[in-house]
Amino acid sequence: MRKIFFGGAVLAAALLLGACGGPDAPAPAPSAQAGHNAADVAFAQQMIPHHQQALEMAKMVPSRSSNPKVVGLAGRIDKAQDPEIRQMQGWLTAWGAPAASHSMPGGHEMSGDHQMTGMMSDADMKSLDAAKGADFDRSWLEMMIKHHQGAVEMAKTELAQGADAGAKALAQRIVDAQQAEIAEMQGLLKRG
Repeated sequence: MRKIFFGGAVLAAALLLGACGGPDAPAPAPSAQAGHNAADVAFAQQMIPHHQQALEMAKMVPSRSSNPKVVGLAGRIDKAQDPEIRQMQGWLTAWGAPAASHSMPGGHEMSGDHQMTGMMSDADMKSLDAAKGADFDRSWLEMMIKHHQGAVEMAKTELAQGADAGAKALAQRIVDAQQAEIAEMQGLLKRG
């Protein structure tokens, strides 16, 4: 009973400390005392390939878009999500969990009815790869909005079900940043 109480007290302290950081504060490292649960592992395993696809999409922009606002947004997405991928990979290693879910052929879709929310299909990615100029910008913005909406949904699931303070802090940063970027992209589409 004493161990359970102590573990709960450590978790509560970790959550309180994690809530004190600002939006740019690094997420705390996973804590063996606070523990993690299956939702934390699933969040990292699913968000890594989700972020990887966003980076793939962002890297298309400089050679296909002439809109400096789209180019700038893609650069910010790349700068934010690459370190988050490394952070989540480190957590999975520390937790002794596999790096990513193996149920995603091609890294883009989960099989059957379990498509990862917001992920683009291989056909979507090929269509985007072939586009240029204003057509590319419109397609990229529409796809990235859907992609971000999927990430926000996944992060909200982590906030509701996760246990690790660091993973939950990252999930909150993802919600805040990507909701702001969704609004920005919707504005760019209206002006385009």
